[in-house]
Amino acid sequence: MQLLENKEPRNDTNITEFILLGFGSHQVLQILLFLLFLLIYIATLTGNILIVLLVATDKHLHTPMYFFLGNLSFLETCSSTNILPRMLSSFLTGKKTISVSECFLQHYFFGFFGAAECCLLSAMSYDRYLAICKPLHYVNMMNDKLCLQLIAGSWFNGFLANTLSLTFVLKLVFCGPHKIDHFFCDTFPIIELSCSDTHIFKLYMYILCSIFTFPPFILTLTSYIFIIEAIMKIPSTEGKQKAFSTCSSHLFVVTLFYGTLMSVYVVPNTNRMKGLQKFFSVFYTILTPMLNPIIYSLRNKEVKNALSRFLSCLLVPPQKPNHI
Repeated sequence: MQLLENKEPRNDTNITEFILLGFGSHQVLQILLFLLFLLIYIATLTGNILIVLLVATDKHLHTPMYFFLGNLSFLETCSSTNILPRMLSSFLTGKKTISVSECFLQHYFFGFFGAAECCLLSAMSYDRYLAICKPLHYVNMMNDKLCLQLIAGSWFNGFLANTLSLTFVLKLVFCGPHKIDHFFCDTFPIIELSCSDTHIFKLYMYILCSIFTFPPFILTLTSYIFIIEAIMKIPSTEGKQKAFSTCSSHLFVVTLFYGTLMSVYVVPNTNRMKGLQKFFSVFYTILTPMLNPIIYSLRNKEVKNALSRFLSCLLVPPQKPNHI
């Protein structure tokens, strides 16, 4: 009888909720963090939704570059909404518990949006590569069909990567402890709580993350190597500045995203380094989505002009002609 019981799959859990330790429990600190992250969330939603509206409504932004930018802003809005509202609620109420199903759902969408963003950033870098290195063929190569395929491929990459990831996570058994030393349900903090043998599982996850994030990173890096090489061959200083201005914003976003993302996994996973890991995690999960629209709007004349036209239409709506 006992042998039969041991052969049954252990795909359930003995606990029903986790505790997200977050940033501590000091009451004054919780209030300050609530106000800080509330402002960040409002700025993130405002900036990214505004970018989406500008790209959708302004005909001057109906180009592949801004089509990708609009999709990136939409993705950043979803990514922030996956983490920040629940964090703000915990700051306000003091409730740090999260059900196992909610935690797995947050984990799934976190990975989904992260993998999709890696591919989307590589698609944007490929767009800039074609625009600068192959300008005569750009219109024919970067057509509507290819843009849609790149966007669909980015979202499908996120879906596939995290569907596989979730199937592994659901096989883990949790029987205590149930405290996650993080502010959201990240993959490896969840794995550390499992009673199962996680050595093979961790190896699977590292391989899975490498497969779905390393190729987009290599494509992005390769594109910018060719872009920088092409820019350096331009004889005039003015031409170099003009070419670099078309991709500098995206290059800064890519550096910020990948730099902080890699830092989280490079920092040793020890108790002394937990605070540093959380710091880097705040950057690529919370601050980057807020900074992206600021970076693109401040360093891009077309976006600023579109914003000016959008605000003028809101403040001074076009008047109907008088019929005499």
